[in-house]
Amino acid sequence: MSQAELWDQQTEEGHELAKHRPVSDDVEIDITPMIDCVFLLLIFFIICSTMSKASSVQLPPARHGQGVDEQTSVIITIDGEGGEAKPRVYLGDGTSGEPLPDDRQTQERLITEAVEQGMQSGKSTILVKAAKAVKSGDVERVSSAAAAGAEGASFHIGVFEAQ
Repeated sequence: MSQAELWDQQTEEGHELAKHRPVSDDVEIDITPMIDCVFLLLIFFIICSTMSKASSVQLPPARHGQGVDEQTSVIITIDGEGGEAKPRVYLGDGTSGEPLPDDRQTQERLITEAVEQGMQSGKSTILVKAAKAVKSGDVERVSSAAAAGAEGASFHIGVFEAQ
């Protein structure tokens, strides 16, 4: 007797071989363990890596800019931390000496007078130096007051980084 006949005979007699599960096409793979491993590796590399300090960049000098002669310039310095604090305005180069009063009208009047005196003494350039954190509105206000006292003067604005 062949195997096929034996098989048919057993199924006819009610003896069934081990039942097989039906094969389904929608097999799902659980990727949760793989995601767990990826996160564990990510955490491991974050903890074990060392952060390098940002190195300073050496910028080349400007090609098209030119320096301003301090001897022929009326210099106004604006210093401040930015934010809500009022900037301190100084007549002259740097922050040495007494700053101008905080009253805006008084500041503008004193700046205009200083520029007019500088023009009368033969200075032909106005240089407004502002700290990095000073708001542009404050620079514009001081510049406007300086320009009011100077007709035909060369006007320059510079930014310095506070030490």
